[in-house]
Amino acid sequence: MPPFTLLDLFALAWFLAAWIAYSIVIEMTEKGQSGLNALMNTYRDQWMERLIARDMRMVDAQVTAALQNGTAFFASTSLIAIGGTLTLLRSTGEILTVVAELPFGVTSSRALWELKMLGLAIIFVYAFFKFAWSYRLYNYVAILLGAMPFSADKETPEAEAHIRRTARLFRSAGQHFNRGQRGFFLAIGYLGWFAGPYALIAATTAVIIILWRRQFASESRRAVTED
Repeated sequence: MPPFTLLDLFALAWFLAAWIAYSIVIEMTEKGQSGLNALMNTYRDQWMERLIARDMRMVDAQVTAALQNGTAFFASTSLIAIGGTLTLLRSTGEILTVVAELPFGVTSSRALWELKMLGLAIIFVYAFFKFAWSYRLYNYVAILLGAMPFSADKETPEAEAHIRRTARLFRSAGQHFNRGQRGFFLAIGYLGWFAGPYALIAATTAVIIILWRRQFASESRRAVTED
């Protein structure tokens, strides 16, 4: 007997399709360019353009370090989540016994439970790689900030090219961080699968709606676009 039912496969397909479709809309469509993530990219560009006009750049270095520290925190959290998931994977028998006794417990085979846990671990591994790469990119951004031409040379072609490449790298670091956070958020939706396929569909849909609202209809976005 296969571990997945057709309903399980449909729910998993719904989860993956929702994740991919949301990512495409946010990162590759005109609609996504009006989202909060894209709007913040314009402020990254403005930051680099104004930074070169300043001779004293200690504050810029401190802000960059704060961004690095936040990314490092999430990367460390990802490792903890991976370790916790693998620990649960090793204790499948005990966990199934406990879950079966809960009021909302859902009967599950050992193979199905282990496959679900493996999927959760893969999500956290994906998030870790995104956060770790984002952290590395922020290191590169810090190096480019240190190599920024002096304010007296801000009108030169070399300075303008350096601003563009730094801003582009800055955007990339933010993009990978956003992808890692998206993995974290959708991992919450994935947890619904442990309560059944219908719960996975409902939880995934709820997470996507929340993420969509934060990008396009939140108070944060209104604050950024306020004149």
